Amino acid sequence: MEQRIKVFVVDDHEIFRKGLIMVLNRIKNVEVIGEASNGEEFLVKLNSVKPDLVFMDIKMPKLNGIDTTIIALERYPELRVIAITMFGEEEYLQRMINAGGYGFLLKNSSIDEIERAVNLVNQGMNCYSDELLGYFTNKYIKNPLLDEDEYNLSRRELEVLDLVSKGLTNQEIAEKLYISRRTVDGHKANLIQKTGSKNIVDLLVYAIKKGLVSI
Repeated sequence: MEQRIKVFVVDDHEIFRKGLIMVLNRIKNVEVIGEASNGEEFLVKLNSVKPDLVFMDIKMPKLNGIDTTIIALERYPELRVIAITMFGEEEYLQRMINAGGYGFLLKNSSIDEIERAVNLVNQGMNCYSDELLGYFTNKYIKNPLLDEDEYNLSRRELEVLDLVSKGLTNQEIAEKLYISRRTVDGHKANLIQKTGSKNIVDLLVYAIKKGLVSI
């Protein structure tokens, strides 16, 4: 029997929170095990429930999503957090990355986008709404975090990087290049390590800045 992904939803807007829970409950491998209206309430409930993944609103009363994420990951480092945000809140996203967030979805994301994010983040990969990529690239190209050193990337790593920039999943990359998913994971890990990136977003910013890929 397929193991279900245990999900918790934290958002102060009840209508949105209940709607997201309804969407998540329609995903076959997901089990919503709890909800909270703010960070403080979530941290209390976290003492008795152990989710695999948390959808975390960023702006909430009492304790915001960034500080809540920091505290939660101090307790349970294996917990994976997807930030849910609105247009106009992009300035908080880098702080969520630094706090340990795995993904970022806009609140108007489709059911398919939510399902994809759940599955990618559950596998340990990052996931971002396409609309947010422009914010990250503009921010980091103007204020790059990566130094100007050249990195020795192999032909295969460049092929994987190009396909990652096109939004292909690990399985799709594996099929296109006739390699295993584990090999794809290895190439992505090497790319992140060689470029000094923190995650896939940093890697894509580096690639765009160097002209290795285009969007």
